[in-house]
Amino acid sequence: MNIDTINIIGPALRGLLAANSETLKLVTFSPGTSGAAKALTFALPADLSGSAVVEALRQALATYGKANGAKPSIVEVPGLGSFTASDSPVKAGRVAGKVAVVTGAAQGFGLEISKQLAAAGAHVVLLNVTDPASMAAAIHETVKVFGGFDVFVANAGVLKAGSVKTQPPADFDFVTAVNYKGYFICVQKAAPILATQHLANPDYWSDIIQINSKSGLEGSNKNGAYAGSKFGGIGLTQSFAMELVEDNIKVNSICPGNFFDGPLWSDPKNGLFVQYLSTGKVPGAKTIEDVKHFYEAKVPMRRGCAAEDVTKAILYIMDQKYETGQAVPVTGGQVMLS
Repeated sequence: MNIDTINIIGPALRGLLAANSETLKLVTFSPGTSGAAKALTFALPADLSGSAVVEALRQALATYGKANGAKPSIVEVPGLGSFTASDSPVKAGRVAGKVAVVTGAAQGFGLEISKQLAAAGAHVVLLNVTDPASMAAAIHETVKVFGGFDVFVANAGVLKAGSVKTQPPADFDFVTAVNYKGYFICVQKAAPILATQHLANPDYWSDIIQINSKSGLEGSNKNGAYAGSKFGGIGLTQSFAMELVEDNIKVNSICPGNFFDGPLWSDPKNGLFVQYLSTGKVPGAKTIEDVKHFYEAKVPMRRGCAAEDVTKAILYIMDQKYETGQAVPVTGGQVMLS
């Protein structure tokens, strides 16, 4: 019960203590009591649903405010622990004070996106998760440290190239499990936290952003498992967007072009340049450089996509309050929507 309760109270306090501000408070959980003289002692209601807890907290904060002339900075829950609220440190940047969660952040786009969001003023949590249990645990740890988050970037993805005539079903299953089912799991675990923040603060909007691919917008020769998983991801984005808008959660996908300089493409052992050379995907290619030039020539801007290009799209989506369910291409003109 404690994990579920913390995952409700933390986001609820973030929203309730922020009034109508779009930058929510940071709320840190600690086991035990603080002993602070002006802490608010909050007794859990019998109904532990998000709406019931939010309403009980709203009333408790209002009563405390009338008695003390201000909102509390510490809320103690008997038998559970203490929640300490603070203003986000003032940081310069376009997303100053926001909390961003980025999955698949160990390398490539994920790592670079995380660095750039931090440079833009966000508090960034890097997740490298493998299954529903580890995702749930990572979300919970984020709530314990920050009280919740404002944007969830589902970036984790894998690719195994191969012909439909010869690709082992196990490879197909692996790609589908990470790229398609993994995205579903991310949203399933992240959405309740964002929804609770909205319950507490009706004017608050949050974002779930999937890093998809241009292969989610057009087929990919001898790369059907990957393209299929990315097409499916856009279907999930559109469906999640229709459902979660009632919680003021915008859900969008970004479809980058090829990140030629990242490990996915350039790793000398398992990168796509090596895979595509070995599978004969590029006719007449004899070297890795041949493969790279072949793909660069497909881009009107004659270069691969960079992490900075993707981060700018993330920031745009966060800024844009009137768009959800979209697949935004960032391809240097290689894919043009009609």
